[in-house]
Amino acid sequence: MLFYSILRLIVDTVASILGGLLLLRFWMQAVRMRPPSSIANFVFHLTDWLVRPLRKILPGIGGYDWASLLGAFLIAILGVAAGYWMAGFFSVQFVILLALLHVVTWVIYGFMGLLILEVIFSWVNPYAPMAPFIRGLNDPLLRPLRRIIPLVGNIDLSTLVAFLLLQIALQLVNALFASFL
Repeated sequence: MLFYSILRLIVDTVASILGGLLLLRFWMQAVRMRPPSSIANFVFHLTDWLVRPLRKILPGIGGYDWASLLGAFLIAILGVAAGYWMAGFFSVQFVILLALLHVVTWVIYGFMGLLILEVIFSWVNPYAPMAPFIRGLNDPLLRPLRRIIPLVGNIDLSTLVAFLLLQIALQLVNALFASFL
């Protein structure tokens, strides 16, 4: 049982990191943000082995890198399938559904992480070289909220509201996830 838990932790961690990088690659290209070269090299080197072959099957359509998104979904399928195969249980429909829930969870946690980074940059060093990149990744999420939520004493509360909405979404996904287990 302990060995299974450790192995599952390793598989889940590797799948989450790789899936998160593929989703970041998709999002960077979707919002047309050019990352700093160090970030770009890191993300592209760790994901090119999967994205390049998938682009032959699913090319970018409408300006979106669908191969990166499909890659994240395939990594989620492999991670979930490996975890349940080790447990001696395997159902294709169950694995696909749980993989989809994993991808949605990765997206929500990714946005939460980006919001936390933006808050840290705004407090510590708003002129840091990475700050415009992080702001650009968060802008499509925060722009609609900034139209609705006014500044309170020159403080932008849209990040707090976005974080709260993401936590609500995460609770809904977790409730869905729990209903399938």
